[in-house]
Amino acid sequence: MGVQASHIFVNLPVKNLDQSKAFFQEIGFEFDEQMTDEKGACMIVGPTIYVMLLTEDFFKSFSKREIADTASSAEVITAISADSKAEVDELVSNAFKAGGQQANEKMDDEFMYLKSFKDLDGHMWEVIYMPQDETE
Repeated sequence: MGVQASHIFVNLPVKNLDQSKAFFQEIGFEFDEQMTDEKGACMIVGPTIYVMLLTEDFFKSFSKREIADTASSAEVITAISADSKAEVDELVSNAFKAGGQQANEKMDDEFMYLKSFKDLDGHMWEVIYMPQDETE
């Protein structure tokens, strides 16, 4: 059957934890306060999906490798699903209002509707709506 993880935690380094929390709260995300302190914040993306926003110094304690310079390289693209095109539009619009930047061009075809943004630290995010086949 293979590996079946019950939760996912994506760890992202941030330059200013308070500003990053405010950015994602303005978009509409909430945080698990029991897993949040001055070094990191646990953003709730879904029932079992979390993004740990970690101060750069704390992030460095988990790896001997350098933190990627998001101004010149991409370290990851975090893609999250939405329930409708309108939800994609709203989330990405809120990201821009909160200070996010354009990441890639919009995709709109029969299989996928996608918009993207870069957060305050240059991490790339995609918000995707995939319509289900009504005949299934």
